[in-house]
Amino acid sequence: MEISASPPSRPRFRWQLRTQCLELGERTRLMAIVNLTQVNGFPDSANAKFAVAAAVEAVDGGADIVELGSAATRTGTQPVSAKEECARLLPVLEGLLLARPKAIVSVDTSYAATARAAAKAGAEIVKDVSGLTWDAEMAEAVGQSGCGVVLMHARGRMRESLAQGPMTGDEVVQAVFAGLCESVALAEAAGISDERMVVDPGFGFGKRGAENFTLLAQLSRLHQLALPLLVGLSRKGFLGEAVKDVQAEGLVAGSHVSESRHGAPRAEARYIASVAGNVAAVLRGAHILRVHDLQAAREAVAVADMVLAAGEQ
Repeated sequence: MEISASPPSRPRFRWQLRTQCLELGERTRLMAIVNLTQVNGFPDSANAKFAVAAAVEAVDGGADIVELGSAATRTGTQPVSAKEECARLLPVLEGLLLARPKAIVSVDTSYAATARAAAKAGAEIVKDVSGLTWDAEMAEAVGQSGCGVVLMHARGRMRESLAQGPMTGDEVVQAVFAGLCESVALAEAAGISDERMVVDPGFGFGKRGAENFTLLAQLSRLHQLALPLLVGLSRKGFLGEAVKDVQAEGLVAGSHVSESRHGAPRAEARYIASVAGNVAAVLRGAHILRVHDLQAAREAVAVADMVLAAGEQ
């Protein structure tokens, strides 16, 4: 009796950006995070010099995309204005493209004004955590910009995410699928073609602990959208919760890594968990990973991509 071959687990796409294209699926693409709210270790700093250096380092270190985020998107955080976003973001975007003109830059924003300004300054991608739903002008702004777009799913705005009720396993996937369908429809109505879209299930955004693992386990179901998948698991709190009971005592209690006020390990203690989560995401069909620790992610996806490739032979 012969064992039938399993179908390819990650479909191929060609992602059309503002002036470039990215082939997706043959290998995992990495989006390196440059958080402008924590430049040089100082929260809410907008120090462009250090941010540009970090972004250049990411490009030279092998990032396919550099994401510039000028507003904290952690659950419960206070949003900033579009004016403040632009003041932080545009000098860094311009500085990076001056130093590395061929860099592919994504801006993380939910404001149409920021999206327009960033595209004009040379951004190739707009990533919107709201999936075009928080700013009524966002879909039109992205459509006119020509940028590629990442449509993310979030349950409630940032300060509302904590109040979202629990979901069963199937409800999680259904809610994400329905929300992403809504965002895709908004994009299409604004003249954004499928070739410009990538979807992100929004791990941690209105999803509680174990709900995120259900979503990760069933990630491949989102291929029914017929769009590439971006996954952002890096340093997420639910990963810290999953590993805190098995970590060496000194890792969390020691002076170099402290606990949060909720008792979960802070970001530094989620390093290995992030690597593990990234491998799982690739094996479930993620095309792009959004990461903090670039070199670790490069090595992890090299192995995961070999597993995928072997399975497709």
